Amino acid sequence: MNDQKALEKLTESISACTICEKHLTLGPRPIISVHAQSKILIIGQAPGAIVHKTGIPWDDKSGENLRSWMGIDNSTFYDPTQIGIVPMGFCYPGKGKSGDLPPRKECAPQWHLPLFDQLQNVRLTLLIGKYAQDYYLKDQAQRNLTETVRNFESYLPDYFVLPHPSPRNNIWKKKNQWFEENVLPSLKEQVLKIL
Repeated sequence: MNDQKALEKLTESISACTICEKHLTLGPRPIISVHAQSKILIIGQAPGAIVHKTGIPWDDKSGENLRSWMGIDNSTFYDPTQIGIVPMGFCYPGKGKSGDLPPRKECAPQWHLPLFDQLQNVRLTLLIGKYAQDYYLKDQAQRNLTETVRNFESYLPDYFVLPHPSPRNNIWKKKNQWFEENVLPSLKEQVLKIL
């Protein structure tokens, strides 16, 4: 239980973080959900406007898609002893010209390492989208997200790479039928095995 207390202390510090406040149009509201027992870790981009309002991670259409991809229900997804949720940027970054701005660059270097040091039971990390993949795979990432996802097996057993589950990516999914045929069955199998 001491592990959980230390983790709670750390997440309280994250929740009070104002490191990039001056860049956030809606102000800071760090979103995170972890437990010392978390088995699967989801590293996404940053909360969207809906999640900023509700304070619930992946509480939008992207989250519905992600739960469907993983083959799990809401109660499993939101049980932090099963699933830990840590974005690249903890706060909603604001609107850009074609969707949300990129996640703030301050968060991951400041918080990820101390956080992951506390998460010793994680057996699989989902790297969702290019920001998470570039940060964690570095030069092991392929020339673009499509090729990285196509080669998902080469990052197992530590990482499972995925595109962002936003409805905006429906066109990408239509162009890349192999994703639903090959990648998602493997993801569901991995998740089931761990949980």
